[in-house]
Amino acid sequence: MEKSQFEFKPIQKKPLVVELTRRLLDYIFSGSIQPGDRLPAERQLQDALGVGRSAIREAIKVLTVLGILEVKQGDGTYLKRADSGLLLESIEWGLLLGENRVQDIIEVRKEIEVPIARLAAERCTDNELEELKVILDKLKVSTIDDFVELDINFHMKIAQMSKNTVFIGILSSIQSLLRTWIKLVIEDAGETQFSYNDHYNIYQALSHKDSNESVKAMESHVEDATDRILKIIKEKKEMDA
Repeated sequence: MEKSQFEFKPIQKKPLVVELTRRLLDYIFSGSIQPGDRLPAERQLQDALGVGRSAIREAIKVLTVLGILEVKQGDGTYLKRADSGLLLESIEWGLLLGENRVQDIIEVRKEIEVPIARLAAERCTDNELEELKVILDKLKVSTIDDFVELDINFHMKIAQMSKNTVFIGILSSIQSLLRTWIKLVIEDAGETQFSYNDHYNIYQALSHKDSNESVKAMESHVEDATDRILKIIKEKKEMDA
């Protein structure tokens, strides 16, 4: 299959690394590059995007942490294949400890899950919606321990509904991160009703096959999850201070 041409546009918005990461994600999802392919060299990206090499490297680090890219020393940066392994355990500890890069990871998550919801609304079948409803029903009555895995299954099912193999591969590769994130939030809250409500709203939007409604529901869920994990990290820092 012939690859489409993708034109980079200079970076103007701030924060720089977040916007640059988004531009690289646009490039990855444009079809111009396939899993296993090498990205343009840093110098080429620097010239195309109008930013410094240090910013390019920081954005690549974010996407590497997420499991989207793989840097091979002396060879270049590659888009990981869908069968690549999960995030390293050190990333989970990074989330627990509140390392600075966590903010970048949190911001990038939205750039992954929101477009997945849009595509899922446009492409899902009635059978897939029934399967998603089964997971939702289990979420409603699950224990806190079981909720985490069911939550992951819910989001993975939506990715499968998107029919986009790159999205499926990316979400699969960050399951370790999401599992830690969800576990911390649920344990801190001591209950799951708030999260179930978010997932119910996402399901309802998808069942209407309304892409705008689905995007809003997913955005609301990710923003709530973000607020909660940042609160946990802040509280931990204050306790350790």
